[in-house]
Amino acid sequence: MPDLPDACRHRQADYPIESLFIRRWSPHAMSGEPLSESELHTLFEAARWAPSTFNEQEWRFLYARRDSEFWPTFFDLLVPANQAWCPKAAVLVVLLSKKTFTRNGKPNPVHTFDCGAAFENLALQGAAMNLAVRGMAGFDRQRARRELAVPDDYQVEIMIALGRPGTLDDLPPELREREVPPGRKPVGEIIREGKFAF
Repeated sequence: MPDLPDACRHRQADYPIESLFIRRWSPHAMSGEPLSESELHTLFEAARWAPSTFNEQEWRFLYARRDSEFWPTFFDLLVPANQAWCPKAAVLVVLLSKKTFTRNGKPNPVHTFDCGAAFENLALQGAAMNLAVRGMAGFDRQRARRELAVPDDYQVEIMIALGRPGTLDDLPPELREREVPPGRKPVGEIIREGKFAF
């Protein structure tokens, strides 16, 4: 059974950074082994410490463990391409963001941005724990809102698959050759001092 590629062998930073940023990637292959309650809470604890405007902490996580009563509802939200590899995830998560400030009810223009920070904390903690964390845009947001009873003042952001890393043999054949940690654009392509000039 071929192992997943080692991210540190496939990519390299152009400037010195912590290796955790290189090790974090989004594999599809998961082993089917469950995560403990402690491991799951550690991931959410990391997310809890993300920065947010006015310390609103506007993220909310709904989750389902595989083989739980909630799993079919969460799994059925996924598009077929994600259903093809998600059966061996240990947990599926729906990430929500509160669109208004709790302190005054006014619109929060950065609720999505802040939730992205919470997801990144969770993903980096997963990398530190040698777990697989993959965010997904491919799911039915309206069904998620309806079937998970999400109130109107929350936005359905993404779904996340969590699990222990699997092997290439855990994937459908069409995904195996794509299961490589991707590189990144050079820094010079994403930054400019002063005005926009890309």
